[in-house]
Amino acid sequence: MKDKDRLLQTAGINTRLTHIGNDPFNYHGFVNPPVVHASTVLFPNAATMDTRSQKYTYGTRGTPTTDALCEAIDALEGSAGTILVPSGLAAVTIPFLGFVAAGDHALVVDSVYGPTRHFCDTMLKRLGVEVEYYDPAIGAGIEALFRPNTRIVHTEAPGSNTFEMQDIPAIAAVAHRHGAVVMMDNTWATPLYFRPLDHGVDISIHAATKYPSGHSDILLGTVSANAEHWERLKEANGALGICGAPDDAYQILRGLRSMGLRLERHYESALDIAEWLEGRQDVARVLHPALPSFPSHNIWKRDFKGASGIFSFVLAAESPEKFKAKAHAFLDALKIFGLGYSWGGFESLALHANLNDRKVAKAPKEGPVIRLQIGLEDVADLKADIERGFAAASAV
Repeated sequence: MKDKDRLLQTAGINTRLTHIGNDPFNYHGFVNPPVVHASTVLFPNAATMDTRSQKYTYGTRGTPTTDALCEAIDALEGSAGTILVPSGLAAVTIPFLGFVAAGDHALVVDSVYGPTRHFCDTMLKRLGVEVEYYDPAIGAGIEALFRPNTRIVHTEAPGSNTFEMQDIPAIAAVAHRHGAVVMMDNTWATPLYFRPLDHGVDISIHAATKYPSGHSDILLGTVSANAEHWERLKEANGALGICGAPDDAYQILRGLRSMGLRLERHYESALDIAEWLEGRQDVARVLHPALPSFPSHNIWKRDFKGASGIFSFVLAAESPEKFKAKAHAFLDALKIFGLGYSWGGFESLALHANLNDRKVAKAPKEGPVIRLQIGLEDVADLKADIERGFAAASAV
């Protein structure tokens, strides 16, 4: 290992983000790796072609650009290998397809990302895989749900829209006793604030669309595996022919360089606004794991190094009949917050969370759930915008 690589292993996170994933002297000293567009790769002779005994063989199997991003993600995750896929959802579906078969049973947290649930309830069901949803607070109690054919435990912490934490080490220990693979969607924390593989997870999933991109203009997913599961993940990805584009990989590499600084700002601003919302009469509850009042705050404090810029609050409402009207009035009054899906970009966003698909982790009863993505704007301006929303909701 080169001296610089050894140095980076113990360097601070922003130093590492600035330097991982590319050696400029591999490319004549240029700081950023070139974007290599490729489908066909030529071989020098028939024997090399027959044995595929060269580093690059075809565009779907990687290029110098995509490899640079994979190496950077491996450095952050502590993983044996990483694949790049065209979206965050693909980062979930590909490892599922790689590790289950007809007749298998999978355990999926009930606070899971909505499109993941849709995939489980449609594609996996048609393929003969039974999916069972479990309470995010179950911890080691998940053992009671295991069957002889349980192959996967899918986790997500915090949970989508309602932000429940999970006791990942306890769940992983149980799963491994039963020979199951543990997957985790770690998009919220990124490997900067939580490294799943250090806590017993086998496969770490990340929508690089969010914080690594940081600019709301790239779709990409990463899936990173430990040594035990890397070869099977790589084989499944190759069999499916799914790969990330080199232009997108290049843009994500650019985003990584500033991700640490951006995350600090997202974390600081979101927590400031969450604490402010806790004191508002317009708010029934704030759903943010870094708040001491949050039910599973102790798990966040034990395992995580920070929090990102997305959380929810429950807008106070007198009756369920007014939930949607109040939510829509709040959202329509916003001027700085955009109304849009996704998150992790520089701009603030808001939406009314739909929790009707929950089986176990039911929606709050006090009012509609409003999810906020706190961007890089000034906090005072965001609070003033939220005030506009409250004024409109109170008039309903």
